[in-house]
Amino acid sequence: MKYYSTNGKAPEADLRKAVVKGLAEDRGLYMPETIKTLPKEFYDDIKNMSFQDIAYNVASAFFGEDVDGDDLQEIVYDTLSFDCPVVKVKDNIYSLELFHGPTLAFKDVGARFMARLLRYFTSTTSSSSKTSLVNVLVATSGDTGSAVANGFLGVEGIHVYVLYPKGKVSPIQECQFTTLGKNITAIEVDGVFDDCQALVKSAFMDEELNAHMQLTSANSINVARFLPQAFYYFNAVAQLLALGHKPSDIVICVPSGNFGNICAGLFAKRMGLPVKRFIAANNANSVFYEFLQTGEYQPRPSIQTIANAMDVGDPSNFARVYDLYHKEYAAICADISGATYSDKQIAETMREVYQQTGYVCDPHGACGYRALAEGLKNDEIGIFLETAHPAKFKTTVDEILGSDIEIPAKLQAFMQGKKQSVPMSKDFTDFKAYLMSE
Repeated sequence: MKYYSTNGKAPEADLRKAVVKGLAEDRGLYMPETIKTLPKEFYDDIKNMSFQDIAYNVASAFFGEDVDGDDLQEIVYDTLSFDCPVVKVKDNIYSLELFHGPTLAFKDVGARFMARLLRYFTSTTSSSSKTSLVNVLVATSGDTGSAVANGFLGVEGIHVYVLYPKGKVSPIQECQFTTLGKNITAIEVDGVFDDCQALVKSAFMDEELNAHMQLTSANSINVARFLPQAFYYFNAVAQLLALGHKPSDIVICVPSGNFGNICAGLFAKRMGLPVKRFIAANNANSVFYEFLQTGEYQPRPSIQTIANAMDVGDPSNFARVYDLYHKEYAAICADISGATYSDKQIAETMREVYQQTGYVCDPHGACGYRALAEGLKNDEIGIFLETAHPAKFKTTVDEILGSDIEIPAKLQAFMQGKKQSVPMSKDFTDFKAYLMSE
């Protein structure tokens, strides 16, 4: 399959180039030339299929032309070594728990898949020189860094640089990617997430830097990171269908920051996923919500909130959403509604859900829950994405709920390590000089 740039000024790419390069030459994001609709037989049987089998069918539609079938199946099955269950919270509201992977966050799916696909494409290349080494740059506002770092940890021929905003990720999130060592380098940027993302994008566009080292991205700008996230949407709907719910009643709410996650869901809908509509739930960084109200996209610097992984003021994947709907505002609004919540409202929701149901939402999931609770119609069934384990935000969650959330063993193991990070300004000149010295 061919991939084109959302900016329309770069040559088409095959999958290997789209994955290894990450960003098109014109700074656009790669989009698949076609989005295949899955056959009726697949949907007829989906509620009886395993998560891995569902995912393999979806992966084949995206990647089957470019990756050997047996290798693709191995990549999918190895990626999904954990479950993503749907859990009932109230009569008409379910949580899609995406925190059962190695780093207890939804990004484990995309990061693990991308690591394995990139290894597939580079396995025949010697890693004995700097020019053959693939250098992965990833900007994180929280969970992306840990998921990518752990997905690529120890993978021969690949070095990962995780850029994160100083003082703006939770301590537990930080320790998940700053304590690993080996082929993982954490870079602590004196700025916000958007500054980290800007450094990554500028690096891809710098000819001298790209001549010095082979660069790719593991953010959701990379097709191998965001497309596999469609897997768990199909699996979630399959679980609701198995419970007897009708496709015409299903609404999915996605806590949204850089918009890669909801973009994958919209791709799934285009492939025939039987779901009624989507809700994009924002924290106080409400650029997309305002776009839905006005039709005008006006990015601005992000502000810090307790739902830090969504602190994005210029979501990269807006370009993909806009392109997917052929830049038609009315078509976007027909499939997606929006909501935006302050820290106070998020905290209120966390307390209410816990007191009424006993379910513990992390701050991001709470945005999704509230948007469903306020936006569902009487005949609709809602799924909100619980994107990370509440213990990853233990200080915030405990303060709001008056609780003492148990830290899972997986997280405790990360907390035993020693922090290793490189301090960095938000000036690209400094970042480039550092990479050129590597």
